[in-house]
Amino acid sequence: MKRRTAREKALQALYQIEIGKAEVPDALESVLNGKESSEYLETLINGTIEHKEEIDSLLRGNLEKWKLERLAHIDRNLLRIAVYEMLYSDDVPVSVALDESIEIAKKFGDDQSSRFVNAVLSKVKDDIIS
Repeated sequence: MKRRTAREKALQALYQIEIGKAEVPDALESVLNGKESSEYLETLINGTIEHKEEIDSLLRGNLEKWKLERLAHIDRNLLRIAVYEMLYSDDVPVSVALDESIEIAKKFGDDQSSRFVNAVLSKVKDDIIS
C-alpha cells in the first residue's frame, strides 16, 4: 500500500472512530474493504490515537480564531495525522507530511480545507522546527 493510500485510509478510519465510536479493528476492516492492511496504516491510526492529547494541544496552540472541536471532522483528523507524522515519523520529512495533507484535504475536504490545513500546519511546522 502506498503511503498516500495509507494516509487516506487512516483519515477514513479516524473519522469512523470519532464519529461512529467504532473500535480500531472495526474501522480498519471497514476502510480496507477486504484488502490487506499495511504496517504504516496501522502505525498512523494507532500513533495518532495514542498521542492525541499532545497533538491536539499543539494544534490548539496554532489555531487562530478557531476551536479544535469546531473544526470539520475531516480537517481535524487530517491535521492530527499530519502532526503525528511531523513529530513521530522519522522517515517522513516535515514538508512531505504537510504537502501530503494538503493534497488529501483537496480530495476529502471542502473548498477551503486545503488552504486551512496548509495555514495551520505551516504554523505547526514553524513551532516544531524552532
